[in-house]
Amino acid sequence: MNAHFNTRPLAHRTGLAVVLAAALAGCATSPQPPEPASPKTTAPHAQPHAQASAEPAAPPAAVVPHAAAPSDEAARFAAWLAAFRAEARAAGIREATLQAALDPAQLRPRTIELDRNQAEFTRAIWDYLDTAVSPTRVANGQARLAQVQREADAASARYGVPVAVLMAVWGMESNYGSNYGDVPVVDALATLAFEGRREAWARQELLTALRIIDQGHIDRAHMIGSWAGAMGQTQFMPSSFMAHAVDADGDGRRDIWRSMADVLASTANYLHKAGWRSGEPCAHEVVLPPGFDPERADPAVRQATSQWAQEGVRSVTGDRLPDMADAAILQPAGVHGPAFLAGANFRAVLRYNNATSYALGVCHLAHRIAGGGPISAPWPRDQRPLSRSEVQALQTALARRGLNPGAADGVMGPATRSAVRAFQRSVGLPADGFATATLLERAMTP
Repeated sequence: MNAHFNTRPLAHRTGLAVVLAAALAGCATSPQPPEPASPKTTAPHAQPHAQASAEPAAPPAAVVPHAAAPSDEAARFAAWLAAFRAEARAAGIREATLQAALDPAQLRPRTIELDRNQAEFTRAIWDYLDTAVSPTRVANGQARLAQVQREADAASARYGVPVAVLMAVWGMESNYGSNYGDVPVVDALATLAFEGRREAWARQELLTALRIIDQGHIDRAHMIGSWAGAMGQTQFMPSSFMAHAVDADGDGRRDIWRSMADVLASTANYLHKAGWRSGEPCAHEVVLPPGFDPERADPAVRQATSQWAQEGVRSVTGDRLPDMADAAILQPAGVHGPAFLAGANFRAVLRYNNATSYALGVCHLAHRIAGGGPISAPWPRDQRPLSRSEVQALQTALARRGLNPGAADGVMGPATRSAVRAFQRSVGLPADGFATATLLERAMTP
């Protein structure tokens, strides 16, 4: 059983070449059988570059009807839009672009609703991976690769990112182009800027979106994406588009909606700039030695794989550990779940979306697309993740004990994990930082 998560470019395979009769021909792919794109979690910056819905969306060409805003709200939105138009004009956006992009702009109450409401319940990482790396998604990734091999090989050769990784990001972000949203990006960003909770960020993204239209990369009608303004098959925010999108097909436009050459090259360029190291795996499943200190399974504890090997860490396959200069041990479900070595390339994927579940999903999906096997060690499926309110209760309980978990915000950030480890040590439990319902009950007991 191979669980290396190594992601060398896939060899051409005769069996894959005959699946799916329709070629992509440089445009957005036709929908696959519905399978949800990956859920997202907010990155450290103002907004993640990608916010694809966790539920299957309508095909990209369709626009879902939205509820009309109350008349007074609509009037205030129109006034805000007029003021913003003047700002955009002063920033150099052409009048024709302003008319084409802003005249049809509409307030989208659903965007405000989704932005304000954070999910109370979270998915266990094993449930997330069951969907993100399902047999259907793996098979579809291999089939899609048979269609876009030339574009994928070119992007991989140019930027040093393996083909299978590019396919995995594409699969995670938009289910290989079948689910990248149906909301006009201008409307989404104008709504978020008008609503005001993150006005400065949304105004800047909206202005950047207008520049993208102004430069001729895409028109308003085809600039569609998620409710949060993430665009196209790569789910780039406008600022990420400007920084990383690539015109790989040479037509003078960076088209992450319809050109597969641009989609894959843009993804590769993003990861390259994020620090991808050619020749290193994305993640590698390992077996930890007896008595391994779970506190060393920490992103801050990095060393060469040769040093981990000297401590008794070994590959699940029994092979020599792959060379990584500064790898950390990852135990996403604590001491009772699988363990991985995660190095620079894992951190590069985190730059794309700052969630451990997402990065592990990309690495494992790439591994499976390249022909690798499933994760070897079992997950602790008898556990359930804490809800947001339960995490807040845990943070409150830990604070009462003087363990400094940070703000009671319901987010398991580094401070909270550190406090969980301290509490686990104090009661004689393995200090793995993995919070469970049993741990919460114990922390709340006087």
